[in-house]
Amino acid sequence: MTSGPGTLLDGVDLLLADLDGVVYAGDAAIPFAVDSINDAATRMRVGYITNNASRTAASVAEHLSGLGLTVAPEDVVTSPQAAARLLADLVPAGSRILVVGGEGLTAEVTRAGFVVTTSADDDPAAVIQGFHPSVGWTQLAEAAFALHTGIPWVATNTDWTIPVARGIAPGNGTLVSAVHTAVGRLPVVAGKPEVPIFTEAMIRFGGTRALFLGDRLDTDILGANRAGIESALVLTGIDRAKQVVAADATMRPTYILDDLRQLHEPYPDVSEQLEASGNRTVTVGDSVVRLTGSTVEIVAEGARSIDLLRAGTTAIWNSGRAIYGLDVPPALYS
Repeated sequence: MTSGPGTLLDGVDLLLADLDGVVYAGDAAIPFAVDSINDAATRMRVGYITNNASRTAASVAEHLSGLGLTVAPEDVVTSPQAAARLLADLVPAGSRILVVGGEGLTAEVTRAGFVVTTSADDDPAAVIQGFHPSVGWTQLAEAAFALHTGIPWVATNTDWTIPVARGIAPGNGTLVSAVHTAVGRLPVVAGKPEVPIFTEAMIRFGGTRALFLGDRLDTDILGANRAGIESALVLTGIDRAKQVVAADATMRPTYILDDLRQLHEPYPDVSEQLEASGNRTVTVGDSVVRLTGSTVEIVAEGARSIDLLRAGTTAIWNSGRAIYGLDVPPALYS
């Protein structure tokens, strides 16, 4: 984890935000998210990236506007948009595509100039699959029937779960897995953690230094790392302190935030003292964590649990040791 003077937004000219778990959960805004993003928007370009394939960019923009953000459809990059771009490289223009998903996916496939079908009997040139609550066995079976012919298969994303107002629900990854079990192969994936959706965003918004806000290590942070973009994990969605402490090197965020108010606070320096023995002591604010051998010790909890977590993750991550080989006190991640 890196640090520097000032806030996370110093020097950033493009702020990219995931939606579910970062801006909203279900229909409701996550506390402090709207005001924090509106504040950032006075100083830089703001764009939104979502793996959600069930809605159009226009409907997402309408939802965000209703929460108090100033958003136009072109400010929203969806996984169906990235998937449609992938399709253009796999099949001829104007091909017939079997679509498994909702309006958000169908609209983008149509906008890209393809012909939409829902039946394998129509001899589709490819299958494209995205999440929608209405997707069931009938649609998944049609995809399987078509894919047995060997045609290309594009998935908008493979998120195992999605945060909704009532809790955590199965995501598109579970539906893709059902088809995978039936056909014995995997799709090309457009959404996070794959790079195409980030490429789509950078092409559309430009910018020389981007910061991506996400709530999931396995999609948001992994994807940003693969795309070479700095990231901030905000602990308001799927992944919390326990998952952050155990994150492997591919899924470690540049920054860790309790909520989006901390975008506008000075990000504390991380001070690390390394002894010849390999023991290390990490200080963030008034939180101090020491790693001695395989034991992680909280020397001082400090006033803010987020600083304790930042200190602990630095000590653990920089040790180069797997989390299962360390004795980590529950107070660090509970």
